[in-house]
Amino acid sequence: MDAILTWISDNPSYSHYLVLSLACFEAAVGIGLFIPGAVLLSVAVFLYTQQLIRIEELLPLAFAGAAFGDQSGYWTGRWIGPAFHTTAFAGRNRQHINRTEALIRRYGWGAILIGRIIPAIRSIVPLITGISGYSALKYILFDLLAVGIWTLLLGLAVVGTSGLFAS
Repeated sequence: MDAILTWISDNPSYSHYLVLSLACFEAAVGIGLFIPGAVLLSVAVFLYTQQLIRIEELLPLAFAGAAFGDQSGYWTGRWIGPAFHTTAFAGRNRQHINRTEALIRRYGWGAILIGRIIPAIRSIVPLITGISGYSALKYILFDLLAVGIWTLLLGLAVVGTSGLFAS
């Protein structure tokens, strides 16, 4: 983490791209399992407290990156589709996958919202939603709502956490 913060200090002109990329990567299928939301939060707090980015710049970038990451996961799931169920991975995890798909079908928007808010499943829910055949229009609308809520929570966390460093 220190290496990232040092790099940002040395290259402040890339701050905007970094926020956009981290928000996208933490939501992207596969990559999101290795880039936790804490990295984005730490970088965002650093950028904000060092006055390298204003909150009104940071939040739209985070929104755009997160929405793109979620949408790429959903459309990857749609592309893979039912063939996913014939893979060895799906065979080993059939019970969990069936349960997740049932929750998505039953609770739709709630599952998408919870999936966006909880870091541990953030990159998986869009993929499973796409695989399950959930309506694309509904997914896009509910995901954008969920990303909007997540963005507001990120903004509150950045501003609140930066207050700890102000004294």
